[in-house]
Amino acid sequence: MGTARNGITLAMGTLTRIPVRPPDRVDRQVAGFAMSFAPVVGLLLAVLIGVPMAGLAWALGASDSPLACTLIAVLAIAGLAWLTRGLHLDGLADLADALGSGRPAEQALAIARRSDIGPFGTLAMLLALLLQVAALGLLMADGFGIPALAATLIASRLGLTWACTPKWPPARADGLGATVAQSTSTLTAGLVTGVLLGLSVVSGWYLDASWDAIGLSTLAMPVAVIAALGAAWTVCRIATRRLGGITGDVLGACAEWAMTCGLVAAALLGSAGPFTVGT
Repeated sequence: MGTARNGITLAMGTLTRIPVRPPDRVDRQVAGFAMSFAPVVGLLLAVLIGVPMAGLAWALGASDSPLACTLIAVLAIAGLAWLTRGLHLDGLADLADALGSGRPAEQALAIARRSDIGPFGTLAMLLALLLQVAALGLLMADGFGIPALAATLIASRLGLTWACTPKWPPARADGLGATVAQSTSTLTAGLVTGVLLGLSVVSGWYLDASWDAIGLSTLAMPVAVIAALGAAWTVCRIATRRLGGITGDVLGACAEWAMTCGLVAAALLGSAGPFTVGT
């Protein structure tokens, strides 16, 4: 019970700004539980952001106003940045600066540790934020912004669970990355992924009014999950090849880029329109 409680508080305190009691201890078991609990933190963030989004959509009549949809998207992304203390955006910026420097691994890691943000980091943050707002605004206009955002938030945090499986070593001997690296099991990550994909498919069917057509409401959630997990895997792959493993910044970049790619994939799918599969 102590491991679970400490793992939950570690996950909440690391991945959100929600005030929680600091964990009594942080060891491999606690770190593994915390990273396995990360998708639940994503679900909590989805609730904290989704409820105000629904209220604003109703109050502003978002279904009939593209401007209102864009405004809600901006406020939602800003709210997420505030709830996470901007740590994932910071991780994305630091990793972009490290990779963009073209330096050897040791020097690149030193660049990532610096508190300032360089041109590559600035561009990476701007690109991610612009893509998130554009995609979420389009999804809101189609009426599926909140479910798609929830799916990507959960999947992007599940990407952290995968990033901490034995496949990805730590790049340093110290820091957050060294604490959580290789602390979760592939079996746990796979089981959670299966459950999430199953729920995403069921939710798509539930949201779809007809079974004889497949469109955004049917496929947005599973596509968002797959795209988000693929983006997290890609970030880990690039970081491992260039830096030797994962760090806290790599984990932040995983979460931020996974959410971005999940939203964009869902929005692109929706823009293609539905197609009939029945007779």
